[in-house]
Amino acid sequence: MSIASRLSELEIELPEVAAPVAAYVPAVVHAGLVYTSGQLPFASGALPATGKVGAEVTAEDAKMYARTCALNALAAAAAAAGGLEKIGGVLRVGGFVASDPAFTGQPGVINGASDVLGDIFGGAGVHARAAVGVAVLPLDSPVEVEVTFTLA
Repeated sequence: MSIASRLSELEIELPEVAAPVAAYVPAVVHAGLVYTSGQLPFASGALPATGKVGAEVTAEDAKMYARTCALNALAAAAAAAGGLEKIGGVLRVGGFVASDPAFTGQPGVINGASDVLGDIFGGAGVHARAAVGVAVLPLDSPVEVEVTFTLA
């Protein structure tokens, strides 16, 4: 099944590629891989929330924002690779969670990204991963996700 068909089956519409907030490009193709820059959970050009997970943002909401980050990463990767069908699978996910000092649920938050990529790619979506708690992220975003994709 094609990726576009799978997205349609899952009722997922990929967003437009988010504009960079600094001096970088959204994704780069190199040696059979597509590396995405860190993606924030932009939806319609805006962050849905700001603040720390475990304080101003719930873990459940942050998990949904991580899902949005992963979809933004897939959109960026597809644009860089020349189309959605050029993406073969997921190699690695790096997730960053702006965390209240007492919050330790970063892996559960980043599952939002891992789960949606697994839903889309099936076995080709199995990946290595890091889920890291940080003090603050760009624009006070609660989450940021970067993904390394393989080419088809």
